[in-house]
Amino acid sequence: MPLATLIHRASLPSPQVSMEQALALLEGHYGLSGRLQALGSQQDLNYRVDSDQGPFVLKICRGDYSALELQAQHAGLRHLAGHPEVQVPRVIPANNGADLLTLDVGGQSVHVRLLDFIEGQSLTHLDHLPGSVVAGFGRLCGEMAMALANFDHPGLERTLQWDARHANALIAHLLPIIKDDRQRALIADVAERAERHLQPLVDKLPVQAIHMDITDDNVVWQRDSQRQWQMRGVIDFGDLVRTWRITDLSVTCAALLHHAGGDPFYILPAVQAYHRVNPLQPAELRALWPLIVARAAVLVLSGEQQVSIDPGNEYSRDNLTHEWEIFRVATSVPLALMEAAILAAVGQGLPGIDSEGFAPLLPGLVGREFALIDLGVLSPHFDAGNWEQAGIDQRLLAEAAATHGLAASRYGQYRLSRTRPDSAIEPDTFPLHVELQVPHGSAVESPFAGVVHQPAPNLLQLDGPQLSVRLWGVTPSLHTGAALVKGQVLGSVSGPLVVQLCRGTSFDAPLFCSPSRAAAWQALCPSPAALLGLACDAQDELDSATLLARRDASFARTQKHYYLDPPRIERGWRNHLIDMQGRSYLDMLNNVAVLGHGHPRMAAVASRQWSLLNTNSRFNYAAIAEFSERLLKLSPDSMDRVFLVNSGSEANDLAIRLAWAYSGGRDMLSVLEAYHGWTVGADAVSTSIADNPKALSSRPDWVHPVTAPNTYRGEFRGAGSAPDYVRSVEHNLAKIAGQNRQLAGFICEPVYGNAGGISLPPGYLQQVYGLVRAQGGVCIADEVQVGYGRMGNFFWGFEEQGVVPDIITMAKGMGNGQPLGAVITRREIAEALEAEGYFFSSAGGSPVSCQIGMAVLDVMEEEKLWENAQVVGGYFKQRLEGLIDSHPLVGAVHGSGFYLGVELIRNRETLEPATEETTALCDRLRELGIFMQPTGDYLNILKIKPPMVTSRQSVDFFVDMLAKVLAEGL
Repeated sequence: MPLATLIHRASLPSPQVSMEQALALLEGHYGLSGRLQALGSQQDLNYRVDSDQGPFVLKICRGDYSALELQAQHAGLRHLAGHPEVQVPRVIPANNGADLLTLDVGGQSVHVRLLDFIEGQSLTHLDHLPGSVVAGFGRLCGEMAMALANFDHPGLERTLQWDARHANALIAHLLPIIKDDRQRALIADVAERAERHLQPLVDKLPVQAIHMDITDDNVVWQRDSQRQWQMRGVIDFGDLVRTWRITDLSVTCAALLHHAGGDPFYILPAVQAYHRVNPLQPAELRALWPLIVARAAVLVLSGEQQVSIDPGNEYSRDNLTHEWEIFRVATSVPLALMEAAILAAVGQGLPGIDSEGFAPLLPGLVGREFALIDLGVLSPHFDAGNWEQAGIDQRLLAEAAATHGLAASRYGQYRLSRTRPDSAIEPDTFPLHVELQVPHGSAVESPFAGVVHQPAPNLLQLDGPQLSVRLWGVTPSLHTGAALVKGQVLGSVSGPLVVQLCRGTSFDAPLFCSPSRAAAWQALCPSPAALLGLACDAQDELDSATLLARRDASFARTQKHYYLDPPRIERGWRNHLIDMQGRSYLDMLNNVAVLGHGHPRMAAVASRQWSLLNTNSRFNYAAIAEFSERLLKLSPDSMDRVFLVNSGSEANDLAIRLAWAYSGGRDMLSVLEAYHGWTVGADAVSTSIADNPKALSSRPDWVHPVTAPNTYRGEFRGAGSAPDYVRSVEHNLAKIAGQNRQLAGFICEPVYGNAGGISLPPGYLQQVYGLVRAQGGVCIADEVQVGYGRMGNFFWGFEEQGVVPDIITMAKGMGNGQPLGAVITRREIAEALEAEGYFFSSAGGSPVSCQIGMAVLDVMEEEKLWENAQVVGGYFKQRLEGLIDSHPLVGAVHGSGFYLGVELIRNRETLEPATEETTALCDRLRELGIFMQPTGDYLNILKIKPPMVTSRQSVDFFVDMLAKVLAEGL
């Protein structure tokens, strides 16, 4: 087909066939009737047909289309029927046995076909697709190409507007459709650069039959029972053609870019998946990105043209927004960068650089020793957040030079100073350069022959045949445009010296890049160590996957970790955790570190006490008395005795033993869906099936679970439900009494922590405590998670219920990460244990733990963290509650202060838990720089319990990102 026909075809509107006419075609030629539903298409008419014989697709296209091309599509579908890995629709013959009908409808010639309808949906409407889906597109594309490799048909030899071989001609023809001069010039420029990059490769690109439209529009998906997307099949073979094989993947990747959130590296899982099933040749890998760029230009031009000639086509108009986003992302990075990224993604790379012939850049300093300054995440130079100070890296280098004479940074060492708290964007922490402090006036010489330029103030650039070196802090000795031989003087150092080496001049390299782009940029901007004669490259750090494998090989498997592929976290500051690449994650689940991470007071107090003494509590030292006194001042007046232990589990276990000793009984009441710890005793009274799937079937006979007083999804709802839930307690107490057994006590979190901080119904604990005490039992308040000021309005959770327990257990935030727990009670209960023997916890109440415990209390008071929990926590809950009206998945917001729970549901009537969606949401939040995990028996609640230093800025970031993910669709 000649180019003129191609251009004519690209300008055709869709056929004008009404739904009534379509129904008549369907009944007259296929003997079917039913309901029609219009499906989107740019130049065809497609209808879903719901009939008694099943669902079908009625396809109507203009008679201008070649019947031979349509027959090629049908032949391709029949060919693919023999490849079960690629699911495609069947062609349904008409009453006369023909696969294709050419008819006159309302004076216009049309081709009519009927195909199977594949149940499912396209993913075009989703803003974000998970990496597994992106990889799925790539794998399907590779499998389709393999299945079509030996398929041929005369109808494949055609000129098609979407064929990458004709992109330049089509772009040149359609450019006038763009009225904005700058926009038109941009499209022309990027298309010309893509074509220039592609031309040397075209003769090496394999040719075969390809689908050429495996996009988010034309692949049908369905969610499985775990809410994971599963591919159902491929539709629309209208672009089936014989052309470059790599075109197929370029079309797929281009379509994915409008889901990429602006990141072109988003397509790499698709490239990797294609390459695994259908290995690409080097020329194809290098051609892929310029083909994507050309495709993006064709998309916007064709889309603008189609809207101009067919303004009523809603499908084309909606697609145009996506097409412009594809173009924006495709043109946001240099061609060379994406080529390097694609090669690196499949384990290949650019040719090595021969550095043997370099002359030294700083000849006068050859052989001199440099102080190499550690600016990485674990650097001892960084403390108490000082890396947030402007210019900290340069100051450290200058201080080192003042002491040692010469100082340098390390190429490729992730910089802590460039971390970005409360940001969804991966920070640019990877340096593609070396910074040096050398004497002013030091001579700088050309390491290779080239031409000198000054592209920007304070920037001197030497461009050689293959390489360029960029220098900041050098006063040039030659004019711009001067040609230099190797070893000729370029200039002299006049300030802090920055050195960057690049492959050529076809791109503008940054000084820093993000970790995910480091491999690609490193290929384009390799280390300048050879120019400097300096071993300044960063040492390889242990990557997360290797570290995790080592952990799994030695650390008991029952001790779980967050996420399947967790980042390596080695540093924290306030309410953020920082990985080894310098990315900060907002910590929304760490109720141990109440003061936040890296608090200097904790480090100082621990260091001081360790330097003096750390021993067990049988020795006589002041800290244990002082800390115990302070804990009692925070407790109800009736309490006068403290036990110090190491954890919440140990505290609850001891509380149960105290209840046994004081009451003389063994039987304990506990609340369903609760968690109290992992010691034998604490686990016995824990009933959460999220923590132990066998919890309800493995309780010992001395444990009597009572109905969970869950006012949101429990058997009884609302604030007035206390009497209904108390009946379960009465029933169990009557059962114990009827067996002539002595009740030991009742253990309960005063705020329902494991279920996301749900308040108990008003009056519940008052009634239950009265019933328990009347039967000789003691009442234990498990404050391990919800106490110590975290709830904001109350220091202890039991204050909300207006009760005083007999025993308080506490841990978690008491030590801000130091193992520290406490049991607080009355003297007569504490001393009842002596009848059974002495109690001793080796490290419980050690001098270090006590000093840290007091320091935590001091800092909480000085920094007004209880007030922060109340004020910022109150704001937090308001913002979360604002999501309920706009996001149906959000059922309720529980809790107060910095102990909150967002319960996710699929149905607001049935309260069906959105378990899988909650998991997916937590994984997506991690990608956006937030650590969050699910809780509750159905794992459908976001358990929000951040450090109590959390700010309004962090709250806004969290809620904004949560809203973003909810809007993306889960």
